[in-house]
Amino acid sequence: MANENLMLYVGSYDDAAAAESDFRSLKDAESAEDFSVVGAVVASRNDAGEVTVDEHGSASPVGGAAKVGAAGGLVVGLFAPPLLLATAIGAGIGAGIGALKKRHEEKEMGVDVDEYLPPGSSAVIVVVDDRYLDRVDKALAKSSKKISKAVDSGDVDKLQKELEDADTRVSKAVDS
Repeated sequence: MANENLMLYVGSYDDAAAAESDFRSLKDAESAEDFSVVGAVVASRNDAGEVTVDEHGSASPVGGAAKVGAAGGLVVGLFAPPLLLATAIGAGIGAGIGALKKRHEEKEMGVDVDEYLPPGSSAVIVVVDDRYLDRVDKALAKSSKKISKAVDSGDVDKLQKELEDADTRVSKAVDS
């Protein structure tokens, strides 16, 4: 995959149903308009600050039985590495995620979770080639706030490697 032109796009919502509706619109547009996203998830944060993440449009809890695969893990990791550590796939993440977490905390990558996913809100988070930003923007029409940010290809490569390594470690642990 060529990572040179990837963008992190976040649409924030006050209403979880609107976020899920726009997520479905994104998936419908992706099929109908012959473009693809690297990954997309719906994230929701309840009033207590607990986050649910799903890459299929119906949220499941972060941790426990989160339905987040490699593409979803990549999206969550680029949005907010600390959230990735709380997912089922993140349970196997090694020390390499620490550098990405530090960069996020220094605001060099990702976005401010408290601004774009405050308690009581939802977000659709997408990683996509910059050629398709207009299509993503159009599909996420119901969002109250949007941001797009260039993704450093080195961050993508590091995160993909950590996710692959984590998957291998988890598979070996399950098989033993």
